[in-house]
Amino acid sequence: MVFNSWYVFWGIVFVFVSAILYFLQINIFHSTRDTFFYLFQDLAFVPIQVMLVSFIINQLLERREKENFFKKLNMVISVFFSEIGYELLKKYKVLDADFEKNKQNFLIQSEWKDNDYKNAIKNLSKIRFSFVINQQNLESLKQFLLDKRTIMLRLLENENLLEHEDFSDMLLAISHLTEELEFRKSFQNLYENDKSHLAKDIERFFYALLKEYFLYMMHLKNNYPYLFSLYVRVNPFTGKDTAEII
Repeated sequence: MVFNSWYVFWGIVFVFVSAILYFLQINIFHSTRDTFFYLFQDLAFVPIQVMLVSFIINQLLERREKENFFKKLNMVISVFFSEIGYELLKKYKVLDADFEKNKQNFLIQSEWKDNDYKNAIKNLSKIRFSFVINQQNLESLKQFLLDKRTIMLRLLENENLLEHEDFSDMLLAISHLTEELEFRKSFQNLYENDKSHLAKDIERFFYALLKEYFLYMMHLKNNYPYLFSLYVRVNPFTGKDTAEII
């Protein structure tokens, strides 16, 4: 209400000042014809001014604002992969019994174009994972996710991520899996139905994680080639843990 009153007040002030200036002009130059001629000439240009401000300048400002937003968003995504995502992708190698067969789908090449990344994302639905659900794997995954819970909560609290629905869904899938593992005090002698349930939870979040991984690498390729070069060299699916260039 205060905001609207502020606009009304200054609107009245500007109209009043304009009326005084027109009154002075008429009384000084004694030419109402010229005054109204230029008044209507100015009014005739108002629609064009509105078009310039509304359609062009606003579009440019919105575009700039959107670019800044996506820049901030990608910074948050970068933090996720640096702190959590990259290590989770390395754990996938242990969890998937068919890793050697499937890994060819994830070996990003330096010469990949945008279409290659999009095709890689489409091909995710064709991959059949075979996760090894045993005590050792689940304990390791549980401990890692619990250690990263604080970072995960901070990411979920980030308002920028609300605009990135797929990434938010991935974080929620990881959060759900963390809770599923946390509520199980032991992974010995799991029922087959329970194993199947956990396998589906793990598969859901790995599908989402791999999709975001491809999108993130495509972003780095197009905007930060020096970071892209590093992550290609330390691809989590190659087993190469050194960034050295031979």
